[in-house]
Amino acid sequence: MKIVMILVPVMLILVTLGVVLFSWAVKNGQYDDLDGPAHRILHDDDKDLIPDDAKQATPKNTAHSEQAPQGNPVDNEPREDQTS
Repeated sequence: MKIVMILVPVMLILVTLGVVLFSWAVKNGQYDDLDGPAHRILHDDDKDLIPDDAKQATPKNTAHSEQAPQGNPVDNEPREDQTS
């Protein structure tokens, strides 16, 4: 019976502490934007985090795209829209 006299006040203190912390979180806006972090992870913003020495050089001119073969790269047959 002595343990009940100890556990009841401890339980009341913990419940009061939980209610106070929850009300503090609601007042400070912790539950305002629940979907933002879930969508923010989909945005590609890691380009600024790549060190300069790890970046690959990208070609400035696209001359190689003009010299690309006009046919299908698998079997080198012309595409249907290019046949005359």
